[in-house]
Amino acid sequence: MQKSREVSKLDGMEAVSTLRIYDAKGRERVRQTSMASKLFENGATEKRIIRFLSPAEVKGTGMLIYDYDERNDDMWIYMPALRKTRRIISNEKSKPFMGSEFSNADMSAPNLVDFDYKVTGSEPVGGTDCWMVEVIPLNEEIMDEVGYDRQVAWIGKLDFVFRKAEYYDGDGELFKQMISSDVRQIDPSGKKYIAARMEMNNMQNGRKSVMTIDKIQYNPDVKEEYFTLGFLERL
Repeated sequence: MQKSREVSKLDGMEAVSTLRIYDAKGRERVRQTSMASKLFENGATEKRIIRFLSPAEVKGTGMLIYDYDERNDDMWIYMPALRKTRRIISNEKSKPFMGSEFSNADMSAPNLVDFDYKVTGSEPVGGTDCWMVEVIPLNEEIMDEVGYDRQVAWIGKLDFVFRKAEYYDGDGELFKQMISSDVRQIDPSGKKYIAARMEMNNMQNGRKSVMTIDKIQYNPDVKEEYFTLGFLERL
């Protein structure tokens, strides 16, 4: 799992993405976002900012995330209508990300020491040979934060990229399935990869959300000021 985490950590990058949200009847809502990330403290901390560009009702809404290797992440959301920044606390991280089937927790990397792992087999996903890994949160507090009691992850044997994940609730029922595709090698010298398309299906209510990266640029020199509360609040 550590290798899977490392292959997705870029020194710095900037991207433009589209988030499509579908209800159970297939009706679509579309959001455009910009995102940037950068590694700090010799890679021990990854900082990420997400800002909504459209439509008008969400334009300017932003999220700032600090992912730490050794402790729980920090997460803030800025709501331009209120001109207010609010910290997202632990029990809010399992809630929907801007009305989608992705959660706030999905926007950050999990703290690997919060889970038990067990390789349960192997299976191809989209033509890629994968290890199947069972992921169990260590306690109820972590379950509440991530929003599931058990996960099964399919991880590429060669590139260690997440290709698929299934999430199970407290009753042992499958309630979400995530499929990653359009995997791209972003930094060939460092063997860094990113999935440019992620689809999250809610198996219990019939809704789904699709996040696609439209443009991405590897940029280790992305400005440090982007990853501050002051910049988050700048319209």
